[in-house]
Amino acid sequence: MKQAFATVTGWINEFTSLLQQLIVLGVVIGILFDDYFGVIAGIANLMRDIGDAGLAGLVALILVVVWNKK
Repeated sequence: MKQAFATVTGWINEFTSLLQQLIVLGVVIGILFDDYFGVIAGIANLMRDIGDAGLAGLVALILVVVWNKK
């Protein structure tokens, strides 16, 4: 059972690492080619929504940063 959890956890870690790399690639492509895929606009919308949420948005942002620390 522990081996199954370790395997699934490894898959999830690899998947989230891949997603992080794709976001970085999307930002780089957006900078070089005038935001072709809309990644930078999506990040800007996310930041605007967090700013509109006030203190709750700040707490949510802090939680996301803490959870993503390794």
